[in-house]
Amino acid sequence: MTTIEVDENENGSWTVFRVRGELDLVTSPGIRRRVHGAVAGGRHDLVIDLSAVRFCDSSGVGVLIAARRLLRSCGGRLRLILPEDREGHVGRVLAALGVRRLFEVYENVAGALTGTDPVDAALASAGVAAADRLTATGLTATDRIAP
Repeated sequence: MTTIEVDENENGSWTVFRVRGELDLVTSPGIRRRVHGAVAGGRHDLVIDLSAVRFCDSSGVGVLIAARRLLRSCGGRLRLILPEDREGHVGRVLAALGVRRLFEVYENVAGALTGTDPVDAALASAGVAAADRLTATGLTATDRIAP
């Protein structure tokens, strides 16, 4: 049985969804409803913490892309939290589908709320070369091309 749990908190202008479980065909509509509910409630800055998501299929990715599109259309912002090791399932799926570059990715909620230390900037400040940053974040050279 597919399961997912979502905790929702407000922190200033940001709404934070902490998602745990599997983001797939069965559970994605629930996440979509939560995002639409937040936007309908006037909350246009959203952080989705995916660090505890152990599985994500294309329908889960579709929900993330649709959330990005919805938030951008109303002048909002979407930031994702992916595991610090950058080897998490969701990060690999986003990279494999070539859509990782569409998202602002942070290592933790605190960084996402303040806009500090996105994954790419944290790697750069640690002295990781550009080519290594591509590898560490799951990007390929093709992902660097603007959509």
